[in-house]
Amino acid sequence: MTSTALFDEPGPKARRRIRVATVAGTLAAVALVALAVRQFGANGQLDAARWEPYGTWPMWRYLLTGLWSTFLAAVVSAALSMAFGLVLALGRLSPRRWVRGPAAAYVEVVRVIPALLLVYVVLFALPRYGLDLPLFWKLAVPLTISNAAAFAEIFRAGIRSVERGQTEAGLAVGLTYGQTMRLVVLPQAARRVLPSIVSQSVGLLKDTSLGFVVSYGELLYSGKVLAAYNGLLIQTYLVVALIYLVVNASLSKLARTLEARQPVTLRRRSAGA
Repeated sequence: MTSTALFDEPGPKARRRIRVATVAGTLAAVALVALAVRQFGANGQLDAARWEPYGTWPMWRYLLTGLWSTFLAAVVSAALSMAFGLVLALGRLSPRRWVRGPAAAYVEVVRVIPALLLVYVVLFALPRYGLDLPLFWKLAVPLTISNAAAFAEIFRAGIRSVERGQTEAGLAVGLTYGQTMRLVVLPQAARRVLPSIVSQSVGLLKDTSLGFVVSYGELLYSGKVLAAYNGLLIQTYLVVALIYLVVNASLSKLARTLEARQPVTLRRRSAGA
């Protein structure tokens, strides 16, 4: 059987079990939502007066300011993570062991360390040694360190999915190895892994909620401050969750669209690399 991903396609019985599990999970989720709505209504949380403030512009302006801070942290962290991840990917593919070893060690170690732990290191450990970063970088630095390992694996898979003949052709026409990677291999690899890059960026965007720990004014922290101010805890966090849902669903849809536009052969090579 030909695998189109990192696992074999399920057979008829497995597909049946998946459908049953999906239906059961959906029904359970609907039941939980219905129960929650009922409890909210019984406790007056659905009263129009408690939702009325979220129909005003000042409230949304404050939340959108937090959303902008979230985007800023995500974009900066993503740009730095991609750049560092590309260096790590090239390091892991290097023929020199002294380059390949440290790059592989970094990726394997950092991938198993929670991003929250890295935030705590930057927040509490580094200042003891005289390195007290500005507030923004207390969030951006640990996110960069954590996500660089994930982007490294994405780029490495993309580079390995490019046919070896492309590299040989570049060398044959007189290009150096570096020029061949930069002009021939990397542009093709980047196009192939673009959906995965977008998907990883969605996860990075969600990780910016760790700014809550360092008191960076991203969306979740803004929601906390707003809830403390107006006393509408449930309403505030539901609105914040809705904003996250819309943004992340839009980015996920973009990733699926980009993947669907790729030829099937490229998707298979990228997945199997």
